[in-house]
Amino acid sequence: MILIKKIKKQFGKLKVLNRVDLSFEKGQCIALIGPNACGKTTLIKCILGMVLPDSGEIMFNGVSIQNDDQYRTHIGYMPQIGRYPDNMTVGQIIETMKSIRKYKGDFDERLLEDFKLNEMFDKRMRTLSGGTTQKVSACLAFLFNPDVLILDEPTAGLDPLASEVLKAKIILEKEKGKLILITSHLLSELDDLVTQIVFMHEGKVHFHLAVNDLLQQTGELKISAAIAHVLRAKEKNQTGTLRNS
Repeated sequence: MILIKKIKKQFGKLKVLNRVDLSFEKGQCIALIGPNACGKTTLIKCILGMVLPDSGEIMFNGVSIQNDDQYRTHIGYMPQIGRYPDNMTVGQIIETMKSIRKYKGDFDERLLEDFKLNEMFDKRMRTLSGGTTQKVSACLAFLFNPDVLILDEPTAGLDPLASEVLKAKIILEKEKGKLILITSHLLSELDDLVTQIVFMHEGKVHFHLAVNDLLQQTGELKISAAIAHVLRAKEKNQTGTLRNS
């Protein structure tokens, strides 16, 4: 579904992405993880067309995204920090996005109901807490029934109950066969969600593995422990023990 071939991106002298090759298919829920400044956010922005790579190519359903700007209608994006006009209400934001997208299908408003945002349609965005703003971003990401969901630190700022609501929704969409990409620093939240892990470091893909393979190769039971195992091995220069899928 999404094929990334030898993507490079440099800002000044800083190499942010260095010949990144990845392939993502339907029905996968993939975690993009790595230390700060490893390149994962830039990679997401390249997929979304928000950043143009210096070289390489990104294909969406077999077509280069440089030649098809309509591919973005198939993607739902939840940014880590959503920014909206202060004076608009929650309801106005939702209706404006519906008008802009001109979507002809059935809207997925389950999160609007589960987060009880339909009871807050008259509240202006400037009055919302950070967590409630995140709920608005989550609702917009799922609203148009996209084939692909890209969720950047989706539970950041959410209370435990809201986090569980969102995680349940992610699992439901994964079971429908959609492709889901998640970035997260909260590795403990990934165990029940993701099927594959992409670990990035210094602009390169360190490994891309199915979760079961990662756990088996590291001998760990949880993703967070497996990643810690990888980092300890890296410090000891023993990174050759992992075999990419």
